[in-house]
Amino acid sequence: MERFDAIVLGAGIVGVATALNLQKRNRTVALVDRREPGEATSYGNAGVIEREGFYPIVFPRKLGELWRYARNQEAELHYNGRFLPKVAPWLIRLRAGSSPRAIEDYAAAMDPILAHAASEHGVLAGKGRAVELFRGTGWIKGYRSLAHFEADTKAHLALAERFGVRYEILDSHEITDLEPDLAPVFARAVFWPDTVSVASPGGVTKAYARLFEAMGGTIGQGDALSLRRESDLWMVDMGERKVAAPDIVVSLGPWAMDLLRPLGYRYPLAVKRGYHQHFKPRGDAALERPVVDVAHGYVLTPMRQGYRITSGIEFDDRDAPPTPVQIGRILPQAKALFPLGEAVEAEPWMGSRPCLPDSMPIVGAAPRHPGLWLNFGHGHLGFTLGPATGRLVSELITREMPFVDPAPFSPLRFR
Repeated sequence: MERFDAIVLGAGIVGVATALNLQKRNRTVALVDRREPGEATSYGNAGVIEREGFYPIVFPRKLGELWRYARNQEAELHYNGRFLPKVAPWLIRLRAGSSPRAIEDYAAAMDPILAHAASEHGVLAGKGRAVELFRGTGWIKGYRSLAHFEADTKAHLALAERFGVRYEILDSHEITDLEPDLAPVFARAVFWPDTVSVASPGGVTKAYARLFEAMGGTIGQGDALSLRRESDLWMVDMGERKVAAPDIVVSLGPWAMDLLRPLGYRYPLAVKRGYHQHFKPRGDAALERPVVDVAHGYVLTPMRQGYRITSGIEFDDRDAPPTPVQIGRILPQAKALFPLGEAVEAEPWMGSRPCLPDSMPIVGAAPRHPGLWLNFGHGHLGFTLGPATGRLVSELITREMPFVDPAPFSPLRFR
């Protein structure tokens, strides 16, 4: 048996950042996952560190929107009809968290930690030699009609004013000035200059993992479900080795409840599946920043592999076979927006986002098991918040003064 001060389960961006933050606080740490760092959910996303992520993804409240999504023909949402009864209780809770008051409460809770998201990445990127992957060029959210722009942005921009987050409203000419190779399909756009993006979210996660190892950390493949309590230690099988520690952090993303449910926890975690695919540009066309086509629910972003299209939400069982119909629906719109060429991969990649109905992660001590700590459920902000919540849970474990109020993220809030 090899003993550590802490074990982190999960080698996505959240787990790797947690391990680094514990290590920074002079803890010996083992990072355990069945896959290599940055190979799962942390690989397949838009690679954006959002400053303005204080507006959650909400349940549609208008009958027209509900009917549109119920037809199951939209690019931004797809669902398996047989799966709906299973996810319906979660959707009902999401609807309760979609009221104007709930959105304001969410924004007030999230803004303090979002304000630190880019700087927390910056600390790790500088030490981990990953700075070259980062772009400080902001991102654009484009609207194809003036009516959609006015209806969709009013509340979000009001919150930006409240929290002092910079933005610019662009007309069609200003959009083209910023990104000359975009077709003039957007009537308006919002430019968020303080949002940071990266050319490879998986590459960033791997760079952070290399930093962790270089500083003496241990990374190994193992089965998180082998976790058990022996005397005053938590123990996990890491290959043929057994590793033990008084503190264990569950950062398993969409697989967290596979471990926690047998321990008696019933957190309302749902999985939103999503897809991406890379394309070569035609000619010398280029983008300097990610672009969101709000009407069709996708992001087009420059990556090392090519131009990545990320899909909207799919509701289906986490482990069901891929059904990448959304990429097919998106492609004509994306090609009309930007001169995309041939696909880099033969098939779209699929991943899962772990989401709670109040759209906030769970960060803190598990209520019934000493030394069991939770850091999961980041939804669409996993890459954004990984280093920040990694710092927060590490401060709670080491009994430091937390740099932001941890109460909104408490594991006790779902009692």
